[in-house]
Amino acid sequence: MSSNIELLAPGGDVDAIKAAIIAGADAVYCGLDTFNARNRASNIYFDELVGIIRLAHQYQCKIFLTLNIVILEREFKTLAKLLSKLVNTSLDGVIVQDIGMFNLIKKYFPTLEIHASTQLTTHNAGQIPFLKKLGASRVNLSRELNLREISAITQVAKTHKTLVEVFVHGSLCVAFSGLCYSTSASVGNSGNRGRCSQACREEYETTPSGNNFPLNIKDNSAFFDLPALIDAGVDSFKIEGRIKGANYVHTVVDSFRKQIDGLIETGELTQDGKRLYQVFNRDFSNAFLRGDLNQSMFIDNPRDNSTKHAIDNSNAISVVQIHEVEQNLHQQNKEIKATVFDKISYLSIEKLPLTLSFSGVLDETITITAKVINDKTSQAFKVTSTAKLAHSDQASIDESVINKRFKSFNNSSYNLEEINTDKLVSGLSIPFKELTTLKKQLAQLLNNGKAILPEVTLPALKNHAKPVNNEAKLSLLICDEKDTALANDTNADIYFKLPDAYKRGCTKYVDFFKANSRLIPWFPSVLIGKDYDAALNILQQVKPKLIVTNNTGIAYEAYRLGIEWIAGPFLNTTNSYALMALKEEFDCKGAFISNEINKQQIRNIARPENFKLFYSIYHPILLMTSRQCFFQQSVGCEKPRIDNGCMLSCDKSTSITNLKGDNFAIDKQKAGYPSIYNQDQFLNMEIVNDLGHLFDGFMVDLTNIGAGDKPSPNKKELIKQFEQVLAGQDEVLKAINNLVPESTVSQYHTGL
Repeated sequence: MSSNIELLAPGGDVDAIKAAIIAGADAVYCGLDTFNARNRASNIYFDELVGIIRLAHQYQCKIFLTLNIVILEREFKTLAKLLSKLVNTSLDGVIVQDIGMFNLIKKYFPTLEIHASTQLTTHNAGQIPFLKKLGASRVNLSRELNLREISAITQVAKTHKTLVEVFVHGSLCVAFSGLCYSTSASVGNSGNRGRCSQACREEYETTPSGNNFPLNIKDNSAFFDLPALIDAGVDSFKIEGRIKGANYVHTVVDSFRKQIDGLIETGELTQDGKRLYQVFNRDFSNAFLRGDLNQSMFIDNPRDNSTKHAIDNSNAISVVQIHEVEQNLHQQNKEIKATVFDKISYLSIEKLPLTLSFSGVLDETITITAKVINDKTSQAFKVTSTAKLAHSDQASIDESVINKRFKSFNNSSYNLEEINTDKLVSGLSIPFKELTTLKKQLAQLLNNGKAILPEVTLPALKNHAKPVNNEAKLSLLICDEKDTALANDTNADIYFKLPDAYKRGCTKYVDFFKANSRLIPWFPSVLIGKDYDAALNILQQVKPKLIVTNNTGIAYEAYRLGIEWIAGPFLNTTNSYALMALKEEFDCKGAFISNEINKQQIRNIARPENFKLFYSIYHPILLMTSRQCFFQQSVGCEKPRIDNGCMLSCDKSTSITNLKGDNFAIDKQKAGYPSIYNQDQFLNMEIVNDLGHLFDGFMVDLTNIGAGDKPSPNKKELIKQFEQVLAGQDEVLKAINNLVPESTVSQYHTGL
């Protein structure tokens, strides 16, 4: 059994990080108070991070920093300042979601190791070379994958020398990570900005199937699946839990540490996992991993299940017995907390005391001795000038000069306690450039031998205007073959949305696109396993002139085949650097700008040269897409579990209502994933007048997906009126509003 398996632990605050280290984590991921996707965690400050890295490395533990949100244009200067500081630490890696941040780090901070976040929804083999080309050294796979699918991806990853992480414990999103916009659409708190308010854990009006928390899924635990994951080629076992406390982190990490070590030593699982039920959990499921998607994955209680589990397992019946079980569990957790506190109380992340001593006499070199005290042991570093000290009445090196030049050593790593010049003869001097050189040499020695890199100042990006007299063109998105007839009524570009799933050996769409050459294939966000293979076959056989793709695996293949492609709206492009990355690395011809950002945030984006910008002005607002079934918990379903036939044949729709009275459509198209949509559709005609000069095209979604039982508007009439809007005929705005009575434009006003 390989001993190279990494146990990767969460650290939401300093105590939790210490608990993970002392429990035996091989690596810890944590976030600063900015640019991270868990802003509900306590998180840490930069000075604390430096101390944490030093402490972790003493225990042969790595530290990875989460920078896993989408980035806005105005934030890149601040981000560059942070990265300039990080690159001068011993940080072991950064976890990244934003495609633009990949571009920034690869260009200006190449020594930083980049890990692709779970927010990138990595689930097929084509996404590995895409992320590798962006600069990723490892990827975190989607939590929805089964063992067979994981194994297929790890094989590809190994050929690209890319490590693979898999979540083995903790909270599960019911939605595909990175593709959940529920809180963004409802209250402007985007999960892609670390502000998820967990709409999936909310209480809803009791559904026909009798559930009040129909979207609440159990926690993930692969505690007994570790051998299978090792056989599948997984490199890192990742535990979720950056909003959990130190006692939780220590208990879970210690349990997994013992399980992994026992497995390596004996070839067998030695732990029973009972301790995992003592700390916070929503009960556990490994159904995604096992490929057995069933109703038992849900639990009608989003809160801690540990007490209920203890009671159920005790066979307690009477009130007295139940109370005794509750008290015992409370006492156990109290003892865990006290034990963890005792273990971590002596672990220090404080700055190291530093003293600098200067010595030198006439006609001799100047020597600087730095002493560092760490854990009651001292370490000394010496640097010596090449030039010799000479007499100087006006430019002598005195205490004030030295203090001014060397005070910067009082920094995030060191507490400069003393600068001693007693052994430096007064009235002497050497060229100031010598002092600068000595300072750099000393800084390098104190930085584990690494040269201190200067702060990166980002150059101003040139904003290339779209060609003069190129009016924004209308485009349509359809998914019904009958709607191809709309081509007879408009000159608009027509995108045809391909399904998420296919029958084995499906060739239908190859023939369909060859027979309808005007249609532009539109590839969905999620394409797993055989469905990715089928979509790939369509691309390879049809070889269209142009495609739109929301899946980076398809994007990579289009690039490889020399097919022109446009990045779809679900690639979450929010900044110029993302557009640059797509163009420079993959010869992308254009991109849809995210509908999550507002007018000013859009205006700030710089267009690359010969690159087109698109925006969806009318569409159903997708809140979340899931591999799980939403109907089992809402209206009920006779099938106990999802099988392959469900994806291809099921086309149900229903709705759920939260306790605020907000209604949400649950929609399942044939060959599509179950999805939830906002009660209002997105309709933004303001942008045509506000920013029409920036865009090459505006899209209207005519798929009827997410409409539920609402009647579909007259499509021909809708197209005609949108064409008139783009032609500057504002008098039709009222007519469009009448055709689409339930609409919102709040995201355009609120932004991220």
